[in-house]
Amino acid sequence: MKHRIGVISDTHLPKFSALPEEIWEHFAGVELIIHAGDLSELTVISELETIAPVVAVQGNVEREDVVMKLPIKKEVTIGGCRIGIVHILGETRNYARTARWEFPDARVVIFGHSHNPYNQEHDGQLLLNPGSATDRRRQPTCSIALLTIDDEQPAVTAEIILLPVKKKYLP
Repeated sequence: MKHRIGVISDTHLPKFSALPEEIWEHFAGVELIIHAGDLSELTVISELETIAPVVAVQGNVEREDVVMKLPIKKEVTIGGCRIGIVHILGETRNYARTARWEFPDARVVIFGHSHNPYNQEHDGQLLLNPGSATDRRRQPTCSIALLTIDDEQPAVTAEIILLPVKKKYLP
């Protein structure tokens, strides 16, 4: 069986007026959405739940209700694939070491914080940062990601999806 998972991070609402409408198009048909933190407010979860169930962790820029509800890190299993989720994975040069330390048995580690998309394998562990869906900072565009888990192969792949630049999402 193939599992399609939507991956998003650093939405920072209400600083940014809304989630980009392209999310509904790209996440159509996913069985789960993983949010890697910095939602800022819980309404982001209810909006995303109109597409699919949501698993989320807190980031470092959250309102108190988000901090009270969401864990700092979480591990889930989809099909036969263990996925670790955390907002901050540290410095780029230490991603692989930190991911292995935080989630030693995870096949995939999803993180956010930097707003820089990252999709690389390190010794059998896929590290995936979707970038930010609303705040491109030093990037040419905002981004999200799709994670595909194929239980039959078994195989795990991820794709960074660049979103069109639209002025209305800028603060």
